Amino acid sequence: MACFERASPALRELFLRIHRAERPVEIDHHVHEFGSVHYHVQCSASDPLYTYLSISTPLLSRGIPLSSQLPQHTLEMVKGICPDVMEIIERPKEGYQLTLKLNFERIRHSKVSIKMITDISSVQSVILSSQLKEILRNIDSSQEMYKPIKLIYHPREPFFVIKQQTKITAVFPMSFKDNEDVIIATAFFQELMDVASSEACAKAPHCVWSPIPPPELRGEPIEDLSTNSGFVSFDITRRHVEGKKLDKTVWNLLNFYTFVKYHVKSTRSYIQRRMRMRLQRLVQPLRYVGIEEDQQIKKKAKGIRSIIATFRRSLQDKAVEQEIYCPNSSVSTVLAYTILADSSLFFPCLIYFFHTCSS
Repeated sequence: MACFERASPALRELFLRIHRAERPVEIDHHVHEFGSVHYHVQCSASDPLYTYLSISTPLLSRGIPLSSQLPQHTLEMVKGICPDVMEIIERPKEGYQLTLKLNFERIRHSKVSIKMITDISSVQSVILSSQLKEILRNIDSSQEMYKPIKLIYHPREPFFVIKQQTKITAVFPMSFKDNEDVIIATAFFQELMDVASSEACAKAPHCVWSPIPPPELRGEPIEDLSTNSGFVSFDITRRHVEGKKLDKTVWNLLNFYTFVKYHVKSTRSYIQRRMRMRLQRLVQPLRYVGIEEDQQIKKKAKGIRSIIATFRRSLQDKAVEQEIYCPNSSVSTVLAYTILADSSLFFPCLIYFFHTCSS
């Protein structure tokens, strides 16, 4: 859904390169990130004072099409990131929702510069968080109390927000393509619910997982309630949205899908790695047996060759001692005459004979 880091690593690297450059640099770079986010960074040597950043990002909606332009409250939050360095261009570049003019000359070369550039690189997270904050703040209690509000950032990952008198409930329908992921995710949700109800997480939002839709989603379209991994609900109370906690809570809600997918894929890869290691340990003794059998066969073959060589020498010595006349110098003739002279050498000679014939 969203990324774990608020600041874009690619944007931060580009901005640091521009800021630290001793000479004006020529940059015309497109950056595509997870979640269909598109950045366009332009820096010209003919105009080294300014760097232009254009942004195209999906917007949170209530299930209805939104205008391509950003709301005014979102623009105000973007201006508040670094007002001395950033300036919003009224007419953004075609194909983008926002174009910023940046002046890095106003940032001093110090440790503070890294923090400021990191804040500028997190402009997409500011846009996304401001939308959810504004939706939660502008809910009319008299008309939309207890009524689910469907929020869409990714078409396949909608979630619902239900405002009640003492809390706000966020419901996430969970679905996965692979059956293995469904099994891992189900076990993960059950463990998450048990941990959230422990004393160590008493201050955390109350978490509930259910294989069926919660009562708050009655009346919603069936396509939004068709899942294979159930529904995860978080109860957000007043203490979770006070002061700086609001920004953290909103960011955690936006990243919940990414958080779950990350842990499911990591768990699956860990299980597969353990299975491969277990298989290697089981196969290892079989490999040792095969090696030992090969060595034994080689030893037997070597022993037979040495026996044959010994009998061959003994046959030749026997023939010489008994002064057997051999009309032919062939080995077979020597063997035949040797057998006639001494019948005790019949079987050894026969083995040697077949060996010489087969070779």
